[in-house]
Amino acid sequence: MTGPRSPIFDSSYPVPFHVERDSGPRRYRLTNRGSEPVNGVTLSLLGAGVMPATAPSTLEPGESLEVMIAARDLALSTVLVVRWFRPSGEEFLWRVSF
Repeated sequence: MTGPRSPIFDSSYPVPFHVERDSGPRRYRLTNRGSEPVNGVTLSLLGAGVMPATAPSTLEPGESLEVMIAARDLALSTVLVVRWFRPSGEEFLWRVSF
């Protein structure tokens, strides 16, 4: 198969987020450390953990989203999935382990 390659394969895109875990065993802060806004940011849990539902958010560079997560053994039972869109409309998913 020949033809132009999709731009998605031609460049890398570092995950723009930093997760701050120092706030305690249940509180986590997700900060946009990238150079562009991210839209439609949603958080989902896989596993036994629970957290309050939140509406999709837009995070400008430097802005944060705080989430409370509860689980019996978070590191062994739960994974956080962050979903967002770049300004170009590209969708991304990032799995965060505890």
